[in-house]
Amino acid sequence: MSDLRPRRSVLYMPAANERALEKAQTIAADALILDLEDAVAPDAKEAARANACAAAASGAYGRREITIRCNGLDTPWGADDLAAAATSGADAVVIPKIASVTEIDAVVQHLDAAGAPSTMGVWAMVETPTAIFDIRSIAGHPRVPVLVMGTNDLLKELRAEATADRAALTPHLATALLGSREAGKVILDGVYNDVRNPDGFLAEATAGRRLGFDGKTLIHPSQVDPTNDVWAPDDDAVDYARRVIAAFDEATAEGRGVITVDGRMIENLHVDNARRVLAVADAIAAMSAD
Repeated sequence: MSDLRPRRSVLYMPAANERALEKAQTIAADALILDLEDAVAPDAKEAARANACAAAASGAYGRREITIRCNGLDTPWGADDLAAAATSGADAVVIPKIASVTEIDAVVQHLDAAGAPSTMGVWAMVETPTAIFDIRSIAGHPRVPVLVMGTNDLLKELRAEATADRAALTPHLATALLGSREAGKVILDGVYNDVRNPDGFLAEATAGRRLGFDGKTLIHPSQVDPTNDVWAPDDDAVDYARRVIAAFDEATAEGRGVITVDGRMIENLHVDNARRVLAVADAIAAMSAD
């Protein structure tokens, strides 16, 4: 079973903005990406780095997973970002435009050399055609627990038109999803840009959940609650999962090989899915209790 920490809502926060970092302590996002890259001007990079590392070390964010989006190693700031993030207490670093396992290995080497714990993950952003073509290798890397779709950049790379149904992106999103599932990794949908269109956002989030994503990256706090609602197992799903597991346990104890619930035959994959639903529901309840 893959990592079951809730990652329904993953909110980007500009690390150059200290007030935003403080506000994030009260936002009900499952995880935060403290951004040193796109959201930060070149002359603010060093201050943003210090802010992000201080925030990660503060312990002020409760159960929220804290990650730091570093600049790429091909920039003047990337190596210093990784060196600082390594011992910051962050759960993971988020790396833009990962295109190969070689790039992930280079990131891991920098982290290890700077004293990062072996548990520090590398969230790989999938936002180029090259990454899509090499998705199986990227997803299979042992230090990559999460894939993050960079849909804005991928759309630009495709030179495609942005549409409400994301027709140009959907085949590539599906390919990335298959790679993540084969590797047993978490995968997050990309951002929705128009914060003034909550109906459009909700439609895209719902479509992303139905496609198979584990959660969605967000650019505004107003998107957090709708996202949490979309990805939370509802009461019916939790009840069904409990009945599936109870039926499986009973059949196992009695030595029966055929299991049915509500007239449907239950196989091992259904039991695994049921366990995942309950684990996620329990984790969400624990976070909500904080």
